[in-house]
Amino acid sequence: MRFSAAGASTDTSAFTACFNRHVDSVRVTAYLLCRDRHRAEDLTQAAFLKLYLAWSRLDEHEHLDSYLRKVVVREFLTDRRRAWWRRESGVDEPPESPVVEPDREDRVVLWDLISALPPRQRAVLVLRFWQDLDVNDTAAALGCAPGTVKSQTSKALAALRARLSEGRESYAR
Repeated sequence: MRFSAAGASTDTSAFTACFNRHVDSVRVTAYLLCRDRHRAEDLTQAAFLKLYLAWSRLDEHEHLDSYLRKVVVREFLTDRRRAWWRRESGVDEPPESPVVEPDREDRVVLWDLISALPPRQRAVLVLRFWQDLDVNDTAAALGCAPGTVKSQTSKALAALRARLSEGRESYAR
């Protein structure tokens, strides 16, 4: 069965197989970037929509993980640039804090610190350390030079180290 989108035909069985093969990885990447389940679903949906629209124009269907990763990162960064005009108001009362296990508490603190980083530095850390991409693949996903990836990684790690040291000093007092 073939569907037509903007005059291009797409083999839905091949696309469905691709979707099933990559959706979990794309969703995890999106979540690690934005730390919001609903926004991660939106980013995942946007990535697969763009893939569907470009399906007939893509020469190789072998490197779709790279293509999808690049789309998710760019959508995330674009959204972060636009976020200033659509800030949402918070709830009147924050929900009760759940009881957190001690080692899990450390992960929560780390993710809070990572979430506070600028979006591009956060994207570099997620791609380099959670997706285990090398510098060149990360640069390709972000659309920048490998040197930029190295400097953004260095700045992000330095910021995390500084914030973690500040936290330790406040506990020591």
